[in-house]
Amino acid sequence: MIDIALILGAYLAGSLSAAIITCRLMGLPDPRTQGSGNPGATNVMRVGGKKPAAITLAGDAVKGLLPVLLAQALGVSEAVLALTALAAFLGHLYPVFFGFKGGKGVATAFGALIGLAWPVALGLLGVWLLMARVFHISSLAALTAASLSPLFMWWLRPQPELIAVSVVISVMLIWRHRSNIRQLLDGSEKSP
Repeated sequence: MIDIALILGAYLAGSLSAAIITCRLMGLPDPRTQGSGNPGATNVMRVGGKKPAAITLAGDAVKGLLPVLLAQALGVSEAVLALTALAAFLGHLYPVFFGFKGGKGVATAFGALIGLAWPVALGLLGVWLLMARVFHISSLAALTAASLSPLFMWWLRPQPELIAVSVVISVMLIWRHRSNIRQLLDGSEKSP
């Protein structure tokens, strides 16, 4: 019963859109109607600047992190821990509170990874920062980090359940960035 409650609670936490809530509280336009239309930190930066983007980024990461930390504190199995992380991530992608139309999930996935395996998250943050610094394209940095996530998990925290959830999250992150991939390939992708 606790396992099901954790997974459901993680999904509901993930369904809270930090971008939409932040923009409403700060009197900014709904990020789903502006810029790229994505309710995420990069688009919030386009719509409102650095401060609301930072709040959005932190909020999205925290909603991935807290359910995983709670599950760990309750001593659940690795499988339930992995499913809790996945549920928070899926809540961000398909939020029940916002018509199942969510963001791409990078910050929420990162928050969940901090809880699952902070060395993996730290390594992927390094990859993201390096790619962002060199190429100045957030989506390219995210795609590179997502692609390397299962490898980092296999190397630093080789638990089958955690590797499996890392693969699922990575594939979904890449899928959610398919329009960015097309723009990268045709040269039209821009920095925020």
